[in-house]
Amino acid sequence: MAEFSVLTVCTGNICRSPLAEQILRARLADVTALEFASAGTYAGEGDAMTAQASALSARFGGAPEAHRARYLTEQIVGASDLVFAMARSHRREIVELVPRKVGVTFTLREFARLSADVADTEIAAVAERGVSPRAGLAEVVAFVASRKGQIGPPASTEDDDVIDPYRRSDSTYERSAAQLVPAAEEVARVLRIAALASP
Repeated sequence: MAEFSVLTVCTGNICRSPLAEQILRARLADVTALEFASAGTYAGEGDAMTAQASALSARFGGAPEAHRARYLTEQIVGASDLVFAMARSHRREIVELVPRKVGVTFTLREFARLSADVADTEIAAVAERGVSPRAGLAEVVAFVASRKGQIGPPASTEDDDVIDPYRRSDSTYERSAAQLVPAAEEVARVLRIAALASP
């Protein structure tokens, strides 16, 4: 069965995007239809996560030790079925790199905001339209994207971003995680239901 690939993207690929990747991977470890990766728009190849981001990942069930940063390329984006940017600036860069991915590229918090009030049963019903787990997941992503017109923008445009904690205080890392982790949990809810309900 072809996996449905989920990519998370930030700037250096050492704080926000690996934290999101590792939380999603931990929450969905038993869902074989999904695979996860991350990259950075300005990453130093092979860099490890910062100590603070590693500690946060471990706290929330992730496995940060093996992470090594990757520079975001057209090939990486092109091979992804769903792309989560950590901020709107990253989303712009991703779509400029591979315009055909515009319909499957969201900020993490944007996707969570759009899906938050959709019931489990509705997600499952949408997923069932697909002819395979991969197709069912794609149906659900398209459904969430279609809600942009119904939900409208957030109260503040910054509400769709996860703050960058790099080289900032421990309290900034905590603020960043407080934005990122609930959004990742909501994404995990949607992806789990979609994958398991798909034919």
